[in-house]
Amino acid sequence: MQQQAGLHVFIVAGEESGDQLGFKLMRSLRARHPDIRFSGVGGHAMTGEGLMSLFPLDDIAVMGFTAVIGRLRTIIDRVHRTVDAAVAARPDILVIIDSPDFTHAVAKRVRKRLPDLPVVDYVSPSVWAWRPGRARKMRAYVDHVLALLPFEPAAHARLGGPQCSYVGHPLIERLAELRPASGERPALAEGAPATVLVLPGSRRSEVSRLMPVFRETLPLVEAESRRPLHWLMPVVPHLADEIEAAVATWPVKPQIVHGAAAKLAAFRQAHAALAASGTVTLELALSGVPMVVAYKVGWLESQVRHLLTVSTITLANLILGESAIPERLQWDCTPEKLAGTLAPLIEEGPERQAQLAALARLDAAMRIGDEAPSERAARIVLAVAGR
Repeated sequence: MQQQAGLHVFIVAGEESGDQLGFKLMRSLRARHPDIRFSGVGGHAMTGEGLMSLFPLDDIAVMGFTAVIGRLRTIIDRVHRTVDAAVAARPDILVIIDSPDFTHAVAKRVRKRLPDLPVVDYVSPSVWAWRPGRARKMRAYVDHVLALLPFEPAAHARLGGPQCSYVGHPLIERLAELRPASGERPALAEGAPATVLVLPGSRRSEVSRLMPVFRETLPLVEAESRRPLHWLMPVVPHLADEIEAAVATWPVKPQIVHGAAAKLAAFRQAHAALAASGTVTLELALSGVPMVVAYKVGWLESQVRHLLTVSTITLANLILGESAIPERLQWDCTPEKLAGTLAPLIEEGPERQAQLAALARLDAAMRIGDEAPSERAARIVLAVAGR
């Protein structure tokens, strides 16, 4: 590929997950184009790759209707600051990463002021799940979408969205960390102990809603189990103190697990999991851990559930095209239903075997060949920039 000297990429991430994608993309772009320059918005990982962020990600990394409303003035200000900086920089390409409420507001305004600037969106909004009309509207300000999930290019084609390429989910670069070595996950012999993960989420709002339910679920599973259970609860650093304080009063106390390496080790040991909906469910699925997925939202968020156009919210189910992983959501998310669904997964019975067989099909569904996701994403970004 012919390289353009001094290529300038304006790159905008809106939260921690986007920062992780962003730094890998920056690194892969630099490997192909050593004199590349970056400016924009990112977190610690992207600044470690040389980005001087316009402001801290904490200014805009909020989730949920009420949280966004509370920070609306700050978010609007940061949108305009980002747009002004992008227009002043006159980059060769704009790359927005996830967080569509923020990044798409930036892209729309930049496109109006710099109509010829190519725009790439890294991570498709969930147009296949709700508000499908967004796909067609994106064509006005996005030239190419880099999808993390294999079914998303077909969804954009069906909905009239921008050109979309599946570049692979970043988790497929980490299979060696997720999957157990020989003997690391012992067989479930009759009466032998089992390790069960409890994963209440990474955001304060979801943790606050699920922890009381999980507190009552664990004793019910213990009462139903025919084997000793070892409960592990990996926690994110910013919520560790709150979670530890809450767990101290639980009748069944899971062992708290700190740090990314210890979390991955727990995944490799685990036989089953009780998990909040989110990316962690795909981590568990790729690790081969049967699970039940739980989720509760606030009243305001619950009022838009009728807008969903999919029958499942679990990523592995969406990728596989089947409801292999059971979900207990909102009013269905009760201790009794969670325990009744989780307990059979801790025994070598039909429920466990059926889920394991489905999870084994994920590799084929997510395969992208020898190219790493960040490398494929970088190749497409450079192609769009050189158009």
